[in-house]
Amino acid sequence: MFRTLIKRAASQPRFTTAKAVNKQVISKRFYTGEAPKKENGTPSVPAMLAVASMGFAAYYTLVKSKAGEPLPRHEPKQTQQPAKPIDEDSVKEVENKVEVSEAVVPAFSEKDVTVVFVLGGPGAGKGTQCENLTKDYGFVHLSAGDLLREEQKRPGSKYGELINHYIREGLIVPMEVTIALLQQAMTEAIAANKGTRFLIDGFPRKMDQAIKFEEVVVPSKMVLYFECPEEVMLKRLMKRGESSGRVDDNIESIQKRFRVFKDTSFPVIEAFEKQNKVQTVTCDQSVEDVYKNVKRIFDTLFSEDSQ
Repeated sequence: MFRTLIKRAASQPRFTTAKAVNKQVISKRFYTGEAPKKENGTPSVPAMLAVASMGFAAYYTLVKSKAGEPLPRHEPKQTQQPAKPIDEDSVKEVENKVEVSEAVVPAFSEKDVTVVFVLGGPGAGKGTQCENLTKDYGFVHLSAGDLLREEQKRPGSKYGELINHYIREGLIVPMEVTIALLQQAMTEAIAANKGTRFLIDGFPRKMDQAIKFEEVVVPSKMVLYFECPEEVMLKRLMKRGESSGRVDDNIESIQKRFRVFKDTSFPVIEAFEKQNKVQTVTCDQSVEDVYKNVKRIFDTLFSEDSQ
């Protein structure tokens, strides 16, 4: 096909001289409304060139294909696949791993350190009974209130003014401060060989304090709750205020403390009751009668531990 095309193209004159042009007789103008005369069936040169070009392109593609070279293709536009549904089990597994990685190890082991929370309204007699338990059972008595007051008076304390404000208003001091003071006192007592049994008096005052303490310090063994009528506690506090010099031993602060205990501290006792950790002692009796009931509770507690 290519040889025939070349011969035909060569047979036609490519250039004409000026003389030949002058002698040529033009019978018809190119720009005319008459239909062109029909040819004798022979295709024109431009048509043959177009066919030849298509043939050459096909030949070129065939050669590249046989040579193993990739051919240009029109890639269809990829449509975005819908997101696969999230596997709930996988999500839970990841969440569990995060929780494990973020778990806090308590400062002390409950096998080595015994903590009893001592709770009750202000003036219930917690401090007096804790002194007796310290003598008879080797407990270290830590009063959250006393630790806060000592820190308040300590020269250079960055918490002094804050603690003073909260105590004066009968409010609960931020738990981070109280827990840090308790943990430090426990560490110092153990280092000084004073014992590993602790009575923590007046703490926790809120459930988030209890959760945080058991998370970062040590789980509690028991909650000793001194139950006392409000009028009895008020009488005791007013009597104590005559000589204690405490800023919270006044009628206004006392009433605020009663409300705080009822609203925030008593729910802590109810929560621990669900864990079977609460031992209740009625305190509208003499100090001696109250302690007899307390002793029975602790004798039972330690006899169970020894078994």
